[in-house]
Amino acid sequence: MLPAQKHIIESILADAVAGVVQASPAASDAAFVQPTIALDRPKIAAHGDVASNLAMQLAKPLRANPRVLAQQLAEATLAHPRAAGLIAGAEVAGPGFLNLRLTNAAKQQTVHAVLAERERFGFAPPARGGHGKQVLIEFVSANPTGPLHVGHGRQAALGDALGALMQTQGWTVHREFYYNDAGVQINTLALSVQARARGFKPGDAQWPEAAYNGDYIADIARDYLAGETVSASDGAPVTGAGDVDNLDAIRRFAVTYLRREQDIDLKAFGVKFDQYYLESSLYDEGRVERAVQALVAAGKTYEDDGALWLRTTDYGDDKNRVMRKKDGAYTYFVPDIAYHVTKWERGFTKVINVQGSDHHGTIARVRAGLQALAIGIPSGYPDYVLHKMVTVMRDGREIKISKRAGSYVTVRDLIVWSGGGNPDESAASLSPQQLDSDMLRKGRDAVRFFLISRKADTEFTFDIDLALKQNDENPVYYVQYAHARICSVLSELRARYADDPEDWSQVDLTPLDTERSKALLQKLAEYPQMLEHATNELAPHAVAFYLRDLAGEFHSFYNDRAERVLVDDARERLARAALLAATRQVLANGLATIGVSAPAKM
Repeated sequence: MLPAQKHIIESILADAVAGVVQASPAASDAAFVQPTIALDRPKIAAHGDVASNLAMQLAKPLRANPRVLAQQLAEATLAHPRAAGLIAGAEVAGPGFLNLRLTNAAKQQTVHAVLAERERFGFAPPARGGHGKQVLIEFVSANPTGPLHVGHGRQAALGDALGALMQTQGWTVHREFYYNDAGVQINTLALSVQARARGFKPGDAQWPEAAYNGDYIADIARDYLAGETVSASDGAPVTGAGDVDNLDAIRRFAVTYLRREQDIDLKAFGVKFDQYYLESSLYDEGRVERAVQALVAAGKTYEDDGALWLRTTDYGDDKNRVMRKKDGAYTYFVPDIAYHVTKWERGFTKVINVQGSDHHGTIARVRAGLQALAIGIPSGYPDYVLHKMVTVMRDGREIKISKRAGSYVTVRDLIVWSGGGNPDESAASLSPQQLDSDMLRKGRDAVRFFLISRKADTEFTFDIDLALKQNDENPVYYVQYAHARICSVLSELRARYADDPEDWSQVDLTPLDTERSKALLQKLAEYPQMLEHATNELAPHAVAFYLRDLAGEFHSFYNDRAERVLVDDARERLARAALLAATRQVLANGLATIGVSAPAKM
C-alpha cells in the first residue's frame, strides 16, 4: 500500500480501537496502555493485503477473547467513513489477526502515484523521515599507500548507496573520505619508493623487509625521478624533486600520487565525496594533542609502564587501552577520537562509519574516548556499518593478487574485468574516454550491484564469470533487462498505435484486475516502505533484493500471454502500458539509488 493509504488505515484502526476500548469495562484500569498500531503483509498472500495484531495486544488488558476483539475491530473498520474506496474487506484469522483487503481502485492508485511523482516516488514527505537533519557518512577512507582494493570497493558501494537511501528519507547527506596520511604505514610507503628510486626491487638484499611490493611503487619512483607533477582531490599539486635522499619529498609525492590514483578509481566507480579530511591536519592543528590533554584533565587516563592508558573499561570496553606508547607515538584510535570531535563540532549529530569488520575493536575505544571527554556526545556515537571482505573468483578459481597492486585485487581490476575489458590493461591509468566507455559502465554497474547484493556483515564471493553473463543468472542484467524491455515495448506502442498519453492520470486502470497485474501493483506499492525500512536499518542491500523481486514480477507479467500490452483494445492497452511505465520508473529509481544505470537498450 502507498504511504498515504497506510496513514489512513492507521487512522481508521485508531478510531476502531478507541471504540472497542470505550465499550470495555476493563479499559478503566489504570494499568491500561494503548496498543501500538503496526501494519504488516500477511504471510500468505491469499489472506489479504494488510495484517494487524491489534486484537491480540488488546486481549490481555481488556480481558477478552482476541478473536472476538478482532471481529469487533473488523466491523468498526468497514463501517468507518474513510474506508470507502480503500478497504474492500476485513477478516479475522488465526488466533486473532485482523486481515484487510484493499479495493482494486486503491491498488491501481499506485500507478498514478508513481507516474505523478516520478523520480521522487518513495521519498518521505517533508514533515517525516530525517528532514532537517544532517548525517555525515564516512566511507572508503583508505590509507594512501596503494590502489583501492575490492574491500574498499564494497565500502564505496555501501556508503554511496546508504547516502542515497537516506536522502530519499529527507536527510541532508555529507559524504566524507578520511585519509590516514600519517603514521608507520606512510613512512613504509616512502621507504619503499625510495628503495625503488635507488634501483632496488623486491628480492634484493637492500629491499626493506616491510616494503610494498606492487608495480605501482616502481611507477611512483619513476615519476618522482622524472620531476612529474601530480595533484589529488582538493590538495595542492606536488612535483617530484628527483632527490633520492629527500625522504620527506618522496613521502609528499607518493601520498599525492596515490591519492590521485584513488581519485581515478573512485571516478571510475561513480563515487563523489563532499570532503576529504586528512589525518595529518589533526596533528598540524594540534587537535590530537588537545584531545589527549582533555582526557588527562578529566581524570580518564593513567600512566603505567611508561605508557599512557585510557580507562575505556569505564565505558563498557573489556580492558583499558594504551593511548600513547613508550616511544611517545599515539595508538591509531587516538587521532580517531580527535577526528570524531571535529564531526561533532561541525554540527553532525548523526554520523555513520562504513568500515571493514577488522575495525570492530575500534568501536568501543572511540566511543569511550568521546564519552570521557564529556562534551555532550551521546553514548552510541558514531553508528557503524561493518562489512566483511570479498573473495574474487574467475574461471572457477580465486584471484588473490593483482599484477599492479602485488598482493590483492584492485577495484579498477574488478571494474575492467566485469565490463569485459582486458585484465592486462587494467593497470594503466584510465583516460577520460575510458571513464565514459560502455565497457566501464557495464563493469561499474555489475560491481556496484554485486557488492551491495548481500548484507554488509556477510562474506561475499564476487564471480566475474557471472558478472559477464547476459542472462537471467546475472542479477544486474536481469534487472536492467526488465527496464530495457519496457522501454522497447513502450517505443513499439508509440510506433504502432501512436499512444503517448501526456497525462497518465486520465488513463482508465480498471482493466488491471488480474492476478499478474495485482502482483505487480503490490510490488510497486512496497517501494516507499522498502526505502524507509532500508534507511532505518542502514541496509542498502534491501534495494537490490527489491529490484530483483520487482524485475521478477514484471517478467512474469510480460511473459503471460493474457497480459499482452500490444493489443487492439485501447482500454486494456493503455492500462497495461501505464503499469509498465510505472514499473520502468521504479526500476530506474531503485537502480539510481544504488548507483547503477538503467539502460534503454541491452
